[in-house]
Amino acid sequence: MKKELKSLYQPSHKSVVEVEVPTFNFLMIDGTGDPTTSEPYAQAVEALFAVSYTAKFMVKKGVDAVDYAVMPLEGLWWADDMSAFVANDRAQWQWTMMIMQPAFVPQDVISEAMAEVKRKKKLPGVDRMRLEAFAEGRCAQVLHIGPFSEEGPVIERLHEFIDAQAVRAGKHHEIYLSDIRRAAPEKWKTIIRHPMA
Repeated sequence: MKKELKSLYQPSHKSVVEVEVPTFNFLMIDGTGDPTTSEPYAQAVEALFAVSYTAKFMVKKGVDAVDYAVMPLEGLWWADDMSAFVANDRAQWQWTMMIMQPAFVPQDVISEAMAEVKRKKKLPGVDRMRLEAFAEGRCAQVLHIGPFSEEGPVIERLHEFIDAQAVRAGKHHEIYLSDIRRAAPEKWKTIIRHPMA
């Protein structure tokens, strides 16, 4: 799917580009607080991957037997007081962590996968999970390579690109292309995206 959606999931790190993001189905979990220390954040990420992989294997073993790669983790980030977000006051951050689900995966399979993960693994994050259609429409995006702590200048470039021609709308959106448990921080790849109106 990342190949099919190359314009959305394989941007350049050299320049900010404008994209049109259609409606996709996502498993989502909401929360608040510092992602590096928040237990609900860790629970959300674990539950999202567990259900996504369970659904993938259900579809692979099903009548139509379709195999596909689980999409990357994504996050929407904001704060009621955006100065807390800009100041990196992570305790005030709010987030929605999410993983896109292919359109060909039926809702009943997702529901069955959630029930199975809840029964077998007893992950608390599943209780806060939902499947929701999400559309961003017109956005600007760019690829950041390196640790999350060094995103600042890239985000500024993105905002400057939007502010020169439109108005920022919606929430700060990040798409995590790297497995941060395995890759060195200087090689982490993160798509930075923001809707524009």
